[in-house]
Order: sequence, then C-alpha cells, then structure tokens
Amino acid sequence: MRDNFAQRNNPPRDQKNRLNDGEPKPLPLGDKCNYLCPYFRCNKRALMIQTKYVKGNPQKIGFCRWVGDTCITGECQYAYCEKRALLPGNKCAFSLSRSNGGEDLEKDLKQDELYEDDKIKEIISKKFGKRDLDLI
Repeated sequence: MRDNFAQRNNPPRDQKNRLNDGEPKPLPLGDKCNYLCPYFRCNKRALMIQTKYVKGNPQKIGFCRWVGDTCITGECQYAYCEKRALLPGNKCAFSLSRSNGGEDLEKDLKQDELYEDDKIKEIISKKFGKRDLDLI
C-alpha cells in the first residue's frame, strides 16, 4: 500500500504555484494587488495571514499587526512588491501586462504623470498666491 502512495507523481504543495523556472507566480486579484501574492511585502513586517472561517469555509485574511485591522494591500504606504510591480492606485503590473499586452500600462503611467503635474501646479499656485501659473 505504501508503494502505491510513493509512486504518485504529484508535485509538492509549495511547487503548485510556481512557474516552470521554479519562481513563484504572482497572484493579483483582477488588476489589483493581493496580499497573498508571494511578492507582496510589508515594510513594517506587520502582515500576518490568518485563516478565518466564514460559514464553515476557511478563508485567508491579511491582518496588519501594526494597525490592528485587515490589510488594505497597496493602499498602505508601507506596502511594496519585491518585483516592483505595485503601481499607483493599488494596481499590479503583472496583471496589466498579461491582459492588455502592455499597451494600456504605458497609457496608465502617462495619465498618472499628468495627474501628478496638475497636483504640483496646484500646490505651487497656493504657495505663491496664483501668480505666474502659466509659466510652469
């Protein structure tokens, strides 16, 4: 009976979520970052994954020990991605590049830059009393 068990060729549990080269694959939720992703990290080292049971079904929940509440993933200022795939607005670069071929990713980044420029102009105009805003 033991021989039949040993002959199965199932991969170990930790290798199920890995790519062909042995590297873990990212786990975004749609286009958003996910705290269960192997590349998601907390700079405060406060992320703790808990298993909670909802109607008898186990669910993994990210818990922030620093705040004492559930993890807000990419919205947190201490969240980062090891692969540098966490984009502004809690978006994951891995999901955007797979779904749109990378074209939409460049467009999103340009829109973010324009938004930041508008923010900078607004701050400068407040500081200097709305003078010479056209020169910027």
